[in-house]
Amino acid sequence: MPHFDLIVRNGSVVSSTPEARADVGIIDGVFAAIELQLSGTACDEIDLGGAVVYPGVVDPHVHFNEPGRTEWEGWASGSAALAASGGTTCLEMPLNAIPPTLDRASFDAKVAAAERRSHVDFGLWGGLTPQNLDHLEDLADCGVVGFKAFMSASGTDDFQRADDDTLFQGMTTAARLGLPVAVHAENEDITAGIAARLRGSGKTSVRDYLTSRPVVAELEAIGRAITLADAAGCALHVVHVSTGNGVAIIAEAQGRGIDVTCETCPHYLLFTDEDVERIGALAKCAPPLRDRQTREELWSALEMGDVDWIASDHSPAPLSMKAGDDFFAVWGGISGCQHLLAAIIPACLERRIPSARIAQLVATNAADRFRLRGKGSIAI
Repeated sequence: MPHFDLIVRNGSVVSSTPEARADVGIIDGVFAAIELQLSGTACDEIDLGGAVVYPGVVDPHVHFNEPGRTEWEGWASGSAALAASGGTTCLEMPLNAIPPTLDRASFDAKVAAAERRSHVDFGLWGGLTPQNLDHLEDLADCGVVGFKAFMSASGTDDFQRADDDTLFQGMTTAARLGLPVAVHAENEDITAGIAARLRGSGKTSVRDYLTSRPVVAELEAIGRAITLADAAGCALHVVHVSTGNGVAIIAEAQGRGIDVTCETCPHYLLFTDEDVERIGALAKCAPPLRDRQTREELWSALEMGDVDWIASDHSPAPLSMKAGDDFFAVWGGISGCQHLLAAIIPACLERRIPSARIAQLVATNAADRFRLRGKGSIAI
C-alpha cells in the first residue's frame, strides 16, 4: 500500500479538462497519484468536502524590486502574497530592482536574493534596452524566460525605452536564441506629447492622466510590435492588454501564423476609469483603466478565447510615492498578486466561463508558453 506525505481528498480537480472528483496523493512536493477514492496511507490528509481544486497559479508578470528597492517590497513579502492567492510560481520582471536585470551580474544578484527569500518557485525575465543589446546572449545562457522591452518610458531612469531600432535588433537576437520578447505596448510620442501639453497648461488631475494615455496609443504600439516581431521571426508576448480591440489585433496576427500571445490583468477586467477617480493613485497604472464599454469588450475577447492568460502585473511602491497633487507624478502600479485568483474565479464563473478555462488563464497557458516543466496543471 503506497504511503504519501499528503492526501487531498474529496475535491473536484480542475486542470485542462472539466472538473472530476478525485483524491490527490503528494510525495516530496510532487503529485504522485490522482484517483477517485485513492488507497494508501499518509502523514496528513485534508478533506475538501467537494471544494474545487485548481492548479497552482503561474503569475508571469510580477515586480518584486529586490535587490536595491526592497523597501518598495521584496521577494519575501511579494512571494508570500502570491502564495496566499494560490500561487506557486512567478516570473519576475527585470526592472525596478537596482540594478535591473540587464546582464549576467545583475541576473546572479537577483537569483541570490530570490533563493534566500522566495516562498514560491520563480523564473526571471531579462531586460531589452538600448544599453544591453550585447548582453542578451549572456542572459539567455543564464536562463531567462525571455526579454522584456518598454515601447514607452518605463518610469525608472535605469531601464530605458527601446526605440524601434533597439526593439528590432533585440527581437532578431531573441529569435536566434529561441526566446520570446515581451513588450509594454504604448506609443511614447502620443502619450508623452499629450502629457506635456496637459501639464504645461496646469492640468494634472486623474482625468488628465487618463486622457494622456488613449486607446490608440496602445493599439498602434501593438501593431508595430507585431510587424517587427514578424520580420525578425521572433516570438512576441504583449503584456497587460487593456482593450478588446488590442486583443483582436493579436488574434488576427495569430490567425496569420505569427507567434504572438497576450495577457490581461484583473484590474482591467474588474475596474474602470470611474474607479480610478474614486480610488485615486492606488488604482493608477499604465495602460490606464478604461471606460465601461472598453472593459466589456475586453471581457468579450476573453470569453471568445482570445486572451491567453491573466497576470497580476504586481507593482508595489511605498505609500509616499502614491501621494501628491500631480497625478502624472505619482507612481503607476497596482499591487495585485495576492488577489489574482480570489478575484478572477468568481468574476469568470459569473460569466459562465468554465473552470477548465479559468485554469488555463491562471496557470496552464503561461506554463506552456514559457516551458515550465511540472507547472500549470494537476497531473502526475
